[in-house]
Amino acid sequence: MTEIVNFDSISFNDLGLAPELLKALTDSGYTTPTPIQAQAIPVALAGGDLMAGAQTGTGKTAAFALPLLQKLLPFANNGASPAKHPVRALILTPTRELAIQVEESVRAYAKHTPLRSLVVYGGVDIRTQTPHLKTGIEVLVATPGRLLDHIEQKTVQLNQVQMLVLDEADRMLDMGFMPDLKRILALLPKQRQNLMFSATFSNDIKKLADDFLTKPQLIEVARSNATNDNVTQKVYSVAQSDKEALLIQLLKAADAKQVIIFTKTKITASRLSRSLEREGIAADAIHGDKTQQERIKALDAFKACTVTALVATDVAARGLDISELPMVINYEIPSAPEDYVHRIGRTGRAGASGIAISFVSPEEEKYMVEIEKLIKREITKEIVVIEKPIARARTSSTASKTSQHKSTSSASNQDASATKRTPFKKKSTDPWFDKPYEAVVAAQQQVTVRSSSTRKAPVAALLGGLVLNK
Repeated sequence: MTEIVNFDSISFNDLGLAPELLKALTDSGYTTPTPIQAQAIPVALAGGDLMAGAQTGTGKTAAFALPLLQKLLPFANNGASPAKHPVRALILTPTRELAIQVEESVRAYAKHTPLRSLVVYGGVDIRTQTPHLKTGIEVLVATPGRLLDHIEQKTVQLNQVQMLVLDEADRMLDMGFMPDLKRILALLPKQRQNLMFSATFSNDIKKLADDFLTKPQLIEVARSNATNDNVTQKVYSVAQSDKEALLIQLLKAADAKQVIIFTKTKITASRLSRSLEREGIAADAIHGDKTQQERIKALDAFKACTVTALVATDVAARGLDISELPMVINYEIPSAPEDYVHRIGRTGRAGASGIAISFVSPEEEKYMVEIEKLIKREITKEIVVIEKPIARARTSSTASKTSQHKSTSSASNQDASATKRTPFKKKSTDPWFDKPYEAVVAAQQQVTVRSSSTRKAPVAALLGGLVLNK
């Protein structure tokens, strides 16, 4: 592997891209390639395998999408037959959100060409995706599980794939996609170009690269597992019970227009978003229990700034691409240090500045130590004064209610005791009332009553009865 360290600043016109692609880039407002784009595009256009590492938000999608489309242009045609549009490029991503955003970028770059693209992912009815596949597409963006579903239903053929891209390969391994990846790789033609992009280079990633890359060129524009220098990182030492009050205080003081708040569990994400809404902060939650339609709706509202705070689990840490996101808050520290890198990578993208704030309770300090080892940087911990006007109001309200309850209880107790204070009746002096219950007499009375009640009535003579003597 050859590592490229230095490169000159160039424009997209210098990369040898087709006029159709350059026009699409101009339409999107892109003029200067990012470092990963400037290095990866020439290598990919040359046809070799590539292993690229870069911080999130550095333009990795364009780094593989542009050369991919360039190499497919000779096969582009306007024919209506699906046979003329076989899947020639496959892009695999770990999450639905990332798959959707990658396909949107591919479609934007290819809008001046006849090339077709499609995204398939789980969480929606597979029958809604099948008709689009049958029309024929050249570029397929997919999550591994849903792609295997289509393969089993024979709604997609991969025997003409010429290029394979693994995006966020480290996340795929973290999510346990290795068995699915091996099944998919076994179905692809052996003669193909492979591009692998990853934010971190773990030993597992290097092993994966050895398994399916052929003499790859290594490109790493930043130190492995590093965080973006454009992101200001802050750590607040705070008790777990005070985190919600601190979060509300920061959001109201900063008057933030957009902020992603990361939690470790789905339950915490849902509860926290409801708490923020009660405080007058427009919030929504995105996690694994949400349907795909709910997640897309929440993301669209967040991008449109109608939702200020998006509370998310790590399912969203890799897939979200919000331009100029100003702030990320780690409400809970991730147990895997790599997830911290990906979380704060949502801000400070494409040269913009950002702020990443982490709430660290005493129980979470051990996770922060591992994070600092990974990023090779110590973050100064700050103590913040938490104002709790809302909590005091609730306390006084509770005290008032308690006082009212006590007075009401006291009054009702007085009424009850007043009701109970009735004069005692004098005991009767009549000796008959003092006699014990005489069961024998009662039994005799019952026998007398039973015998009189069981006496047979006379039957008329016409019915065969006897005449009684009077």
